[in-house]
Amino acid sequence: MTADRRWRWSGADVFSTVASGGRVAVVDSWLVEDGRSVSLDAHADRFVTACAALFSVPRGRARAFVRAAVRRIPATGRWFPRLELTDLDGEPVFQLWLRPAPARGATVRLWVYDGVDARRCPTVKGPDLDWLAQVRSAAQERGADEALLLDGDGRLIEGTTTSLLWWHGDTLYAPDTTRLDLLPSVTRATLLRIAATSGTPVAYACPRPSDLSGLETWAVNALHGIRPVRQWTGAPTAAGRARRAPIWQARLDALASATCREHGLAKERGLL
Repeated sequence: MTADRRWRWSGADVFSTVASGGRVAVVDSWLVEDGRSVSLDAHADRFVTACAALFSVPRGRARAFVRAAVRRIPATGRWFPRLELTDLDGEPVFQLWLRPAPARGATVRLWVYDGVDARRCPTVKGPDLDWLAQVRSAAQERGADEALLLDGDGRLIEGTTTSLLWWHGDTLYAPDTTRLDLLPSVTRATLLRIAATSGTPVAYACPRPSDLSGLETWAVNALHGIRPVRQWTGAPTAAGRARRAPIWQARLDALASATCREHGLAKERGLL
């Protein structure tokens, strides 16, 4: 397949190139480096679940598309493929956007968005992409890399493309999903599993930006992995020293496994 093109799926292993992506309803992306990726099964499950919830697409058909799409990812190089479910005249259509992966960022500058969270469907990746892109562009205009959203009480939710994790003492904290509408971040969940298996205490909270002043804070996602916050904009918050980030990024990278281009192993394990 030609890089940085969209390909529409017609079933089995049949793809055809498309000039325009159409109205995207559900997406999912992950990093692939020389045929290896982290938590591919979780990305596939998130995508399949969203397609079933929003368009009643049978899970078996969505999984068949994911298997076919993964087989199209080159075995060498760095890629950031995007699975798409588009709405074409009321009919759900699957597409693969095969994109070269941008460079990984080592750190991140965050801007706290002071407007209202206008997402319509915050727990699904796709419906709010245009609005999130606008907010992220506003952050970049202010010298930041990423924008953070607040709830009505001024508590941090998540970034436009990232999820938050932070440290207080030896405890790794994550946003409280029982009180906040969050995208089910695969990278956040993977890091919390690493914490659980390594005996690291985990806690959940709904902090305001000032509560994180001086604390090691991470913005995490599938492309960059862990990016420690080196600067806060639009909030009285000081960036903390990133002591743990390199070790935990190495732990995350160690989980990368083959994407199983032929998918024999993935099918046997029921991952895809």
